[in-house]
Amino acid sequence: MNIYCINHNYLYETEKLLFLFMPFEKNTCLKDFAEDNGDYFYTEITKTEDKIYFKAELSLKGEKQSSEREKTIADCTDEEYDLLSLAYPLLKNMCGYAPKWGMLTGVRPSKLLLNKMEEKGEEYAVDYFLNRFFVDEKKTALALSVAKAEREIIKNSPENSFSLYISIPFCPTRCSYCSFVSHSIGTDSAKRLVPDYVDKLCEEIAFTGRKAMENGLVLTTVYWGGGTPTTLTHEQLDRVLSVIEESFDLSSCREYTVEAGRPDTITKEKLQTLKNHGVNRISINPQTFNDGVLREIGRQHTSELTIEKYLLAREMGFSVINMDLIAGLPTDTMESFEQSVNKAISLGADNITVHTLALKRSSTLVTEDETDSVTSKNIEAMLDYSVEALTNAGYHPYYMYRQSKALGNFENVGWCKNGKECEYNILMMEEYQHILSVGAGSVTKLLSPNIEKIERIFNYKFPFEYISRFEELLSKKERITEFFKEYNK
Repeated sequence: MNIYCINHNYLYETEKLLFLFMPFEKNTCLKDFAEDNGDYFYTEITKTEDKIYFKAELSLKGEKQSSEREKTIADCTDEEYDLLSLAYPLLKNMCGYAPKWGMLTGVRPSKLLLNKMEEKGEEYAVDYFLNRFFVDEKKTALALSVAKAEREIIKNSPENSFSLYISIPFCPTRCSYCSFVSHSIGTDSAKRLVPDYVDKLCEEIAFTGRKAMENGLVLTTVYWGGGTPTTLTHEQLDRVLSVIEESFDLSSCREYTVEAGRPDTITKEKLQTLKNHGVNRISINPQTFNDGVLREIGRQHTSELTIEKYLLAREMGFSVINMDLIAGLPTDTMESFEQSVNKAISLGADNITVHTLALKRSSTLVTEDETDSVTSKNIEAMLDYSVEALTNAGYHPYYMYRQSKALGNFENVGWCKNGKECEYNILMMEEYQHILSVGAGSVTKLLSPNIEKIERIFNYKFPFEYISRFEELLSKKERITEFFKEYNK
């Protein structure tokens, strides 16, 4: 479909709006309009001395609808919203579909709702979602529930606190839906990188520990992500865990998470190593308990192995275990998704995070066009079931985020038993705390007082680049001290 953006720079926002209704559409973006007899999406802004005119037009399968609006310059405080809210009803009417999140496309709906609650109260915030962005009542209620849970965690986070993120960008194999910068250690080239990567990672941890101490920061949570951290050997895990203990004051650390996400990477020795170093929260992620779907997405373990490793971790005394599930995986059915949710509940996982499949551009799911079985309608039914089943089982939603390419504009939600919230997930996702990050592809986030500004320091993405440009990386991260000097004058 051709997308025409005339006299405005809201192409990115226009594309995101169109994606809500046509996620598989291949678009061509144009700045000038010529006669077009095919499908197209047209938006235009025209200004005079005292007025501003908006126009939207959609041509689809031989049918054409348009809408126009005018405002005085003085009354127009949000051009982008005025344009997109004019276009949204056209897409809704002609596509015969109303997205459950309305025209809201932001990553952090619960943060937006919480901010509106803090500004003008709960009633105003709910009305803002329902009537400004046309969000469905159930999704508004979900965002409200999450916002209230997040508020309790956020208020207990001191201004000088931070979380430490450790990136391990290696996996046993690459899943078809994955777009992370993770390398399969099944290849010799990736496997050879691991020892050097661990060496540099330990150096960066020590460097970052000094920066935290210099600037009087207090550590509250540690989180290892990836990739799959337990791809490392238990000796490598022990080495990195020991360097963290040597480099940071862990006496204030309330939560220590390691993603042991792939059950085919978990051994008793690795779990014992984590226990020995005070790790108190892990993830063991089935994604699905359907073995056929696991094969379809490129996972080489079985659902039985997931259960076996989960029970082993319980036996060894891990008191908080998360399980991830994904709604909308290729070849998955409503029945098997229900069975996956029910199995995670019956096992007694403390956290169950329900993700929506996202069509990431660099994933093989998209590059090899394996999306035939994936529909927004399927995902909606799956998510509705997860809400009902988890609520009935005594779980509550405590954090939420959305991805720009999530099918149906749906969400990812973390559910937990009472008192089992993952603090890091909330503080990182809602950007209410400094995040000092180490390892390839990680991002350090520094927050000015009252969070008026968030500054990011990006580590090099790929492990080989992280290793070869390590000294440049440390030089970039000297900015941490400069930042705190600027804001602590």
